[in-house]
Amino acid sequence: MQRIGRVARLQVQAERLKMSVGRGQRYDPGPLVSVPELALDGMGVVGRSAWGDDVPDVHHPAHPLSRFRGQNGISVGFTSHYTKMRERFGNHLTDGIAGENILIETNVVLHEAELQAGLVLETLDGRGVLLSEVQVATPCVPFTRYALHHPPEAAPDRTITESLQFLNGGMRGFYLALQGDPAVITVGTPVYLVSDDAPI
Repeated sequence: MQRIGRVARLQVQAERLKMSVGRGQRYDPGPLVSVPELALDGMGVVGRSAWGDDVPDVHHPAHPLSRFRGQNGISVGFTSHYTKMRERFGNHLTDGIAGENILIETNVVLHEAELQAGLVLETLDGRGVLLSEVQVATPCVPFTRYALHHPPEAAPDRTITESLQFLNGGMRGFYLALQGDPAVITVGTPVYLVSDDAPI
């Protein structure tokens, strides 16, 4: 395994981030809640606040308005990808604003093929937590409009299409699934990239 960085931020979406506006939708990062700990299970993530409260992500079945689809329970992003997004769209795309649950601080830009064997996150007790079954988090039009400062009610144009293409392929992030028993991870957790031929 190759160490690629550490967990820089953990967060949950307390509510959906896409709001209806007229005939369109607006992206609103307001419901993002940063937490010091994240409980992972086979269904997704539940944040644990500094006060000990559980805050289920809107994609977890425990959320009263759950948007769980079966494969979108745990989302992962990378600071290196945000650097590239800011170069294209501007500094308003701060780290974590796309809504991933786990933001990994790294200098490496990662693609779907490189994540096929998964990521291992180290817990406080030294146990390795494997996240695998990677899927690209396909970018949505509302987030792309947000990145472009493109009003939600304005007609789409070529810049949106080109920006969707740029954000696809993992630039916007990935979905992964927990393998094994439920676990709790914290900010600062070391992160390792698993190679196809490496034992876990």
